[in-house]
Amino acid sequence: MQKHQTEEVIFGAFSLIFWTFTLIPLIKYVCILLSADDNGEGGTFALYSLLCRHAKLSLLPNQQAADEELSAYKYGPSTQAIASSPLKRFLEKHRRLRTALLVVVLFGACMVIGDGVLTPAISVLSAVSGLQVADSKLTKGELVLLACVILVGLFALQHCGTHKVAFMFAPIVIIWLVSILSIGLYNIIHWNPRIVRALSPHYIIKFFSQTGKDGWISLGGVLLSITGTEAMFADLGHFTALSIRLAFALAIYPCLVVQYMGQAAFLSKHPNSMSNSFYDSIPDRVFWPVCVIATLAAIVGSQAVITATFSIVKQCHALGCFPRVKVVHTSKHIYGQIYIPEINWILMVLTLAVTIGFQDTTFIGNAYGLACMTVMFITTFLMALVIIFVWQKSVILAACFLLFFWFIEGVYLSAALMKVPQGGWAPLVLSAIFMLIMYIWHYGTRKKYNFDLHNKVSLKWLLGLGPSLGIVRVPGIGLIYSELATGVPAIFSHFVTNLPAFHKVLVFVCVKSVPVPYVSPEERFLIGRVCPRPYRMYRCIVRYGYKDIQRDDGSFENKLIQSIAEFIQMEAVEPQFSSSESPSLDGRMAVMSINPVQSSLSLMVSEQEILSIDESIQSSRSLTLQSLRSAYDDENPQIRRRHVRFQLPPNPGMDPLVKEELMDLIQAKEAGVAYIMGHSYVKARRTSSFLKKLAIDIGYSFLRKNCRGPAVALNIPHISLIEVGMIYYV
Repeated sequence: MQKHQTEEVIFGAFSLIFWTFTLIPLIKYVCILLSADDNGEGGTFALYSLLCRHAKLSLLPNQQAADEELSAYKYGPSTQAIASSPLKRFLEKHRRLRTALLVVVLFGACMVIGDGVLTPAISVLSAVSGLQVADSKLTKGELVLLACVILVGLFALQHCGTHKVAFMFAPIVIIWLVSILSIGLYNIIHWNPRIVRALSPHYIIKFFSQTGKDGWISLGGVLLSITGTEAMFADLGHFTALSIRLAFALAIYPCLVVQYMGQAAFLSKHPNSMSNSFYDSIPDRVFWPVCVIATLAAIVGSQAVITATFSIVKQCHALGCFPRVKVVHTSKHIYGQIYIPEINWILMVLTLAVTIGFQDTTFIGNAYGLACMTVMFITTFLMALVIIFVWQKSVILAACFLLFFWFIEGVYLSAALMKVPQGGWAPLVLSAIFMLIMYIWHYGTRKKYNFDLHNKVSLKWLLGLGPSLGIVRVPGIGLIYSELATGVPAIFSHFVTNLPAFHKVLVFVCVKSVPVPYVSPEERFLIGRVCPRPYRMYRCIVRYGYKDIQRDDGSFENKLIQSIAEFIQMEAVEPQFSSSESPSLDGRMAVMSINPVQSSLSLMVSEQEILSIDESIQSSRSLTLQSLRSAYDDENPQIRRRHVRFQLPPNPGMDPLVKEELMDLIQAKEAGVAYIMGHSYVKARRTSSFLKKLAIDIGYSFLRKNCRGPAVALNIPHISLIEVGMIYYV
């Protein structure tokens, strides 16, 4: 563009920025996409979640009809009155198309993770580059070193949580917006007021007529003016759509337009300042304050994208597409603020590698622009499907939306792809690596689940053993964890055939994700009976949304016992939930809500402060177990807060069988709770192809060994855990 530094070309470049900024962030995102929220949540996963609920597009294996009764599931227009469209039936019929849709969504997620690497690098490096304008003696190496120090500090503070530093964000952003607005107005009035004419799209035609191919290639730089727009939509869950619309339309949009207009006015008189137009256009008297606030604003912007990356990884894990990682809830009061240590340090290493490797904002900008435009391109496609399936508008309207915005974004994307050799390869490589990790994990998890599904224990065999299961039933509750939402897992047959005794009360627990952002605590537990009443065998399905956090508050056991007790008593009142009439099948499931104030069906709960270790282990007869538990309690003093006891309420009219079952449940709880999990080893069959063996035996095995164990992820106390080794040949 060095040979096209005329006033008309500069006016045309500003006109291009203005209309791009108006059409994509303002009209597409603020006016249209913010209306396509999922219970207040935004981003590609929110759009995918909406689609999965209004059309059968989900690939999550253990979904049930009961999930559709969740209050969050019914968010949006009802689909019952509308006949199924041919496009909807076509997508639901072909599994490969549904898989392709998930791959597209995950690719978009990988590009957002790439944003999490590139945004801090380009933001901080651009901000500190202003120092070189003020002091030409500073070398590029010294600027890169300063940027790396700031980046290390930024990532090192992530464990504190956003809420501890967020009180500074609003003043920084407000001062930043006022600064760029003031500088923009000054430059317009002082250098070239005629820049106002460039608001006419006529200058865009002049721009391309004079620059030709060079103008098209320069679009890769123009699109940097709208980067961060996708983060605004992804962060919808932290704000309301109305607040974002007001802030963008009344503050951000006018301030940025005036700033770009001011830069164009300055460049029309100083075309040689093209490479560093922002800092060169700042008046000398306010240079240093603006330089400082620019650096702080870059840190705020980077913080927002890093936090969004944590949320994306959490959502990928909920879809079964990312290895288990440690998720830390950083705020007791603000829901959804999380920190993932492993991802934080990986992002830091990658960001430093990009900063040191490129050392130039032009190369990083090429990479950043490609990543952002790819996410926007995918979002437009998903939004078109939402218009058809969720909003139930005509296919013609969706096609017009898709073609209009795809044409604009396609032109920018083609220009960005031309920059692949000059740094644009970075997000493609990062996305390919994360996609490979996600695909291998998803593939291995699905194969393992299908093995469990095809090797379930026959209920006829269990019923043939009788209520004692052919072994001694000892006091206590056994919680058997499995991914199966129906049936008895193969792990259970290992116990029954190899151990002489088992717990008197058995609960098959399935912790699963459902395609909604949050599941309310009242709807979390789904309780049912596995075998007839004398067997004392139940099923509990614990449901979480893709943005829910599984907190370790120590109350899971008590909530589970209360839920089962509620189910037992409700079953006596409403016999349709009983499985005694059809003992060969699983009983019907019922949602059990735990509220402080319940009907007379509830168990009476008494809480006692634990004063000594002896009281907390008085039910344990083994001295060895007592010493182990006391050592565990010493290491975990926060768990030793309350000892909860359950009692039957005085109810003379209670059914004797129900009373007996409730007493068994209470006594079993007093005897202790054990957690049983399978310690699985997944291997490919000998007849498998080379690629499958590579994916399962090397890739999936490596990821399982180096991610968090399922017991840790589910907050299961180590002292009460029993693991059973199993080999899965998939």
